[in-house]
Amino acid sequence: MRDFGGIVERSPARVVRPGSAREVLEAVREAAAGGLDAVPRGLGHSTFGQSLTTGVSLDMRGLAGVHAIGERQAAVGAGTSWREVLAATLPRGLTPPVLTDHLDVTVGGTVSAGGVGGTSHRHGTQADNVLALEVVAGGRVVTCSPAERPELFDAVRGGLGGHGVITAATLRLVPAPERVLSCTIPCRSAGDLLRVQREVRAEHISGQAKPSGGGWRFEAKAVLYGDGGEPPPGTAETERLGYLDFADRMRPDVEELVALGEWARPHPWAMVFLPEHRAAAVIESTLAEMTTADLGLSGVVLVKALRTGTVLFSVLRTASPGCAPVAGMLAANRRLLDRALAVGGARYAVDSTG
Repeated sequence: MRDFGGIVERSPARVVRPGSAREVLEAVREAAAGGLDAVPRGLGHSTFGQSLTTGVSLDMRGLAGVHAIGERQAAVGAGTSWREVLAATLPRGLTPPVLTDHLDVTVGGTVSAGGVGGTSHRHGTQADNVLALEVVAGGRVVTCSPAERPELFDAVRGGLGGHGVITAATLRLVPAPERVLSCTIPCRSAGDLLRVQREVRAEHISGQAKPSGGGWRFEAKAVLYGDGGEPPPGTAETERLGYLDFADRMRPDVEELVALGEWARPHPWAMVFLPEHRAAAVIESTLAEMTTADLGLSGVVLVKALRTGTVLFSVLRTASPGCAPVAGMLAANRRLLDRALAVGGARYAVDSTG
């Protein structure tokens, strides 16, 4: 069995597709009795085998479904994709405050990892926007929230399944705009990109570094919700989109990558959190030693300033034919991690720094 990363392969002793929290509990108990790990797996979008096991693989898609939607919250199964959540909430004019760029990942998977999106500078991670969780932990099914079992609630969010298996979640919802204005702002350097992300007022902010003429060019994306608002200073291009088209903007790219075979290639991804005052130097030095071959034909470099004075720097490599081999990409990832740790940064635990 492989995950999206395509680097690690593991064959589970058994695959179980539970349809309820009680069935998850039974599977976890049976695995423990046999001396096996029980590892939850949603849509398998991990990049270094985090959703794989030689023990019992819990296929959480059996727990997919939006069970109830209230005025500002939704109760969903852990195996529900964010695409499915959005399909249920948008007809009511509501949306999760933070969405991943790629919607075909599960609620349980991203909450257990953290879940960073373009609105995280305003709303934090997806894990920050969970109101309550149902979890299999300590040999029983329990609920937890900021008021009920808060220590478990904090341990499970971002805990990569190490403190319990998330089986359901109550998500915070906010009003969804009907339309957005997407603005592209060219930037001179990594430092300039971070300055723009700090200074621009927009609901959704992201940034990229793109290969250009043997070097790199930088651009910020500032997305304003609603029909009002003026493009930020320095905007070179604008595009008006319906909110769903914007939220699902990766779908055409994914379909093209699938057709080209790139989606099935190994994806040695490196993602590190950097202190904002040291981020530009780390980004520039990392890019200075990279070529297009080191990134892959469909690789992407993302830069996202968060609200905590932290920057998420993501080098999302694809081991395309004719480009650097997987081993070389993993070695480069480890160098980036070492560089991040040296300035007080940290790894984002869903990466593949090895």
